[in-house]
Amino acid sequence: MTDTDATPPYLQVAEALRVRIATGALEAGARLPSLTQITAEFGYSGTVGQRAYAVLVDEGLVISRPGAGHYVRSQEPPVTIFRRQRVPAGMGSPVAQLLAEQGVVGHWDASSATARAGETTAARLEIAVGEGVMHTSYTYLADGEPVQLAESWEPLAVTGESLIVMPEAGPHAGIGVADRMAVIGIDVGVPVEQVRARAATRAEAQRLGCPPAAPVMAITRTYYDQSNSRPVETADIVLLGSRWVSEYGHRPQA
Repeated sequence: MTDTDATPPYLQVAEALRVRIATGALEAGARLPSLTQITAEFGYSGTVGQRAYAVLVDEGLVISRPGAGHYVRSQEPPVTIFRRQRVPAGMGSPVAQLLAEQGVVGHWDASSATARAGETTAARLEIAVGEGVMHTSYTYLADGEPVQLAESWEPLAVTGESLIVMPEAGPHAGIGVADRMAVIGIDVGVPVEQVRARAATRAEAQRLGCPPAAPVMAITRTYYDQSNSRPVETADIVLLGSRWVSEYGHRPQA
């Protein structure tokens, strides 16, 4: 690349990578050069590489995976995943079960930590502001691609003295809210959900590997103890709109 080209450097780099993707030199799923490699090849700073990748992400050609680099996005139509509120009791994680039923290889990354309930969380759990909660952050993947995010909160007053306190650790890890609560004698039934459509935030888009402002389904979910209507878990769930269809009700058996 030369300084005599009137095209801004970041657009020059973006176009060079765009051509490689279009010609198949970089195939779907391939990792793109690191910022260090971009600097060595094109002679521009890492900032130019960052801006070039931002353009390609916005165009939907590239996926950004925090901490893992940039990858070529497949242009094949994605498999549609059907979401239902719950699987029957005793069948574990609803997400894992539904993905398996649809022939999709699913797994998730999660991290949990104790926290103090803020105003919104406290209101949804009907506890005092500042009370202890277990906060868990999730990224769900289908066939290796991020498709869903979730932030979950559970009152430590409910789970804090039990083996289920860590949703993704211990002897009852990863089995889902309903089955975990059943361990301590709580039947949560079907959760209450509020669903709306909106655009992904930039932070959500980065985690999902989608263009900024891509359509998502945003779900506010709360599980209640069926014996006393006490909220025992609440979550904010974000589903990538291009991948999910939310399905409600059940077809009658013939």
